[in-house]
Amino acid sequence: MMVDDAPKQIESFTLSLADIGTVDIDKLHMLSMSVRWPHRAEDWAFLRTVGQGLAALDEIGRATASVMWFPQGDSFATIGMVMTSPRLQTHGAGHWLMGHALKRLGQRDLGLNATRAAIRLYRTLGFEKETTVYQHQGEARASVSDLPTEGGWMRPLDAADLPQILVLDRRAAGYDRSALIAELVQRSQVLGHFRNEVLVGFAFCRPFGRGTVVGPVVASCDADAIALVAPFLAQKAGSFVRLDTRLASGAFVVFLEASGLKLFDTVMAMTLGRPWTRPARSDDAPMIYGLSTQATG
Repeated sequence: MMVDDAPKQIESFTLSLADIGTVDIDKLHMLSMSVRWPHRAEDWAFLRTVGQGLAALDEIGRATASVMWFPQGDSFATIGMVMTSPRLQTHGAGHWLMGHALKRLGQRDLGLNATRAAIRLYRTLGFEKETTVYQHQGEARASVSDLPTEGGWMRPLDAADLPQILVLDRRAAGYDRSALIAELVQRSQVLGHFRNEVLVGFAFCRPFGRGTVVGPVVASCDADAIALVAPFLAQKAGSFVRLDTRLASGAFVVFLEASGLKLFDTVMAMTLGRPWTRPARSDDAPMIYGLSTQATG
């Protein structure tokens, strides 16, 4: 794809490219509010810590579109924060900005979560549908599960536990997202599940958007995932909580619904290159039950 960095004329607007790290946070926040995404200024600041990106600015410096990417090791990256101001949607701004992002990403394999309105755009760029992501959210309430855990014990985790967290996360994800996880540990409450002194599951909880997001969540089975998430939902009872999962049904989903986190919306996980959401896993590898929400595009 041939892409140059010259300004782009769209309707009556002349758009120029800017490194997203140089754009005023308040302007980025205004952009996300214009498309009704929940990201606060603080969420933008975090994403700029763990990722890179581009913004399209109009003649008076307003952010009219954005795209970010988050390297996961040397050969893979996720794309997110792809948004265009309502006044420029359907006029090619998103395609133009994605072209610049793909040029900078080179030969990496890529994954993203596409809103229904954006699927057609990504298909034109070569992305293929992979699986559905289910966004559960609502006013949390404490819920009791009938599923027993398979033994072990739980305790809070911190930076000292990062090596064990990264080993387990790599087994679950199938790629290296250590930079993201290391930053999330600094910003989250983290609960770990141990058996025989070995970490077998974890759940993160942090401020995000309208309230709190729970994720990532990695566990060996539904019962363990529920045991990890339940304390956070009890702690946040009466307040807004979000958890994104690729699970369509099962005990974990039933638990979320019973805990006040109803299905709100879905997005489509899409891939350019090797599969993203179905990594090669051994039979005893843990699963990702809750996503970080960092890569919604």
